[in-house]
Amino acid sequence: MTEITRVPLQPIKQGSLTKLWLGVIVAILLGGGLAWAAAPKGAGLEVVTEGNGQSPQIGDVVFVEYVGKLDDGTEFDRSRPLPIPPGFFPEGTPMLLEDGALIPGFLDGLTKMEKGGEYVLTIPSDQAYGATPPPGSDIPANADLTFEVTVNDFMSRADFEAKAQQIQAMMGAMQQQGPEHAPAPAE
Repeated sequence: MTEITRVPLQPIKQGSLTKLWLGVIVAILLGGGLAWAAAPKGAGLEVVTEGNGQSPQIGDVVFVEYVGKLDDGTEFDRSRPLPIPPGFFPEGTPMLLEDGALIPGFLDGLTKMEKGGEYVLTIPSDQAYGATPPPGSDIPANADLTFEVTVNDFMSRADFEAKAQQIQAMMGAMQQQGPEHAPAPAE
């Protein structure tokens, strides 16, 4: 009869099994973290010109100049100046930073921009209009959008509304008195 050599097994030290399971959990979390880092994200922001360090917050009104383009370079939108005499508001189109006022990718991008900065903002379809672009627009369904954006200035919504009321009052006075009595813009 052949005898099999027996190897004595050492008992597992107390806590070793816990360390083994912790190592397995850490490896799984690292793998998940790497997968998350490689996954596509929301809007991409490229800085063309640095701003002054001041960024608008949710609730602010941001004055921007922008050009919106599709992936093939087709322009679908561009900012327009306010139809009021210059000097009342900063240059650019005012945009309220509020959920529902802008597409999610543009809202998110503007909060990361700085006053005086120039940017290229790339917004994936799911952060733009998705499968339902605005009726009558040149934006196809599921289109990724690119915006060239210059942030001229921003102010609180309350300051914007107060200035807008001043402008309304001045415009009303101009209409009653005639253009030769128009007040100068407020600073």
